[in-house]
Amino acid sequence: MGWIWDPSLYAGSAEYYARGRISYPVALADALAAELGLDGSGRLLDVGCGPGSLTLVLAGHFREVTGIDADPGMVAEAARRADAAGVGHARWMHLRAEELPAGLGRFELVTFAQSFHWLDRPRVAATVRDMLTGDGVCAHVHAETTHGTTSPEPLPHPRPPHAEIGELVREYLGPVRRAGQGQLPDGTPAGESEIYRAAGFTGPGRVEVPGRVVTRVADDVVAGVYSLSSSAPHLFGDHRARFEADLRQLLHRASPDGLFSEQTSTIAVDLWRR
Repeated sequence: MGWIWDPSLYAGSAEYYARGRISYPVALADALAAELGLDGSGRLLDVGCGPGSLTLVLAGHFREVTGIDADPGMVAEAARRADAAGVGHARWMHLRAEELPAGLGRFELVTFAQSFHWLDRPRVAATVRDMLTGDGVCAHVHAETTHGTTSPEPLPHPRPPHAEIGELVREYLGPVRRAGQGQLPDGTPAGESEIYRAAGFTGPGRVEVPGRVVTRVADDVVAGVYSLSSSAPHLFGDHRARFEADLRQLLHRASPDGLFSEQTSTIAVDLWRR
């Protein structure tokens, strides 16, 4: 891919991630609880948990929750958000997925939400399979939380100008997608189904949650830009203040009152079993 893991991938992004990404709806947790018969007695492991975006939505359906992430800032932000939400049965670990099982035991549910593509996928999938209970499930969440759809349906406010924002980022960072200290000219890898099957999983079953309309303010959109590995704050160096000024001017032209709406896409969750 022209890129290998390095700790700067999301450096400085943690404080922007939860605000900048479109949140997972409670309906997602409810759908998984109904499909899997979650009754509050099991254990959840969220791999690549970030600031707890999915972990905290699911936490109420489990007795014990563990989130791991390779970025220490993300782990700290997840702990802060859990404290603010009064979630006391979660633990957060600065840990790469490749270090699993790390003595963590077995889980009824292991989740990957926009994290699997960053990992040594065959190795992690095989390890996670052995960390599931006999009837445990691995859930791979397909969701677009960085922007909504381009459908023509009218919305209450203008859509964020994502194409123009992308052009602005390229003006500052160059035409090839950045990722930490390296680049991803071909994007991140796909084909996860073959990886899961090769690791011994069966399936997948699928749960889907329909999209919804969300309204955001300009600060949310700015945070969303900084939440991306391809435009993490540190990548702009001494030009960050100028970039953000240009970004905010672009947003003001798109919506002078600073309000934006988006239609989110359907969230699909593939459920893989031992």
